[in-house]
Amino acid sequence: MTTELLQGSCHCGSVKFQVRTGIVPAGRCNCSLCRRKGALMTPPFPASELKILSGEDSLTLYQFNTKVAKHYFCKHCGIYPFHQTRRDAQLWRVNIGCLAGVDPYALEATVADGASLSLLEDA
Repeated sequence: MTTELLQGSCHCGSVKFQVRTGIVPAGRCNCSLCRRKGALMTPPFPASELKILSGEDSLTLYQFNTKVAKHYFCKHCGIYPFHQTRRDAQLWRVNIGCLAGVDPYALEATVADGASLSLLEDA
């Protein structure tokens, strides 16, 4: 996987970040949250590769079911920029739609079976 330093933000610009990651293989997840938010995500990368440049105080955390994954949203515009994964708490993924200069509609995506990791049905 080729990595590059990318700039990203939420919709309103309150949260700005940079990340060193690849874009492909891009992925989606079929868990109940990801099915609803519909985001296309980068491949997993180490937490050390994500740097919040501004707006950390604008982020709000959402956790559900096993409460292992940490999904972050901008509390002003509601956009999901990134999350800590459930499979490995040391790995993160970024919403490709939040990355400057990257067209998420030009990428093919795989689908991860996050639903099978749930303890509760439809969670």
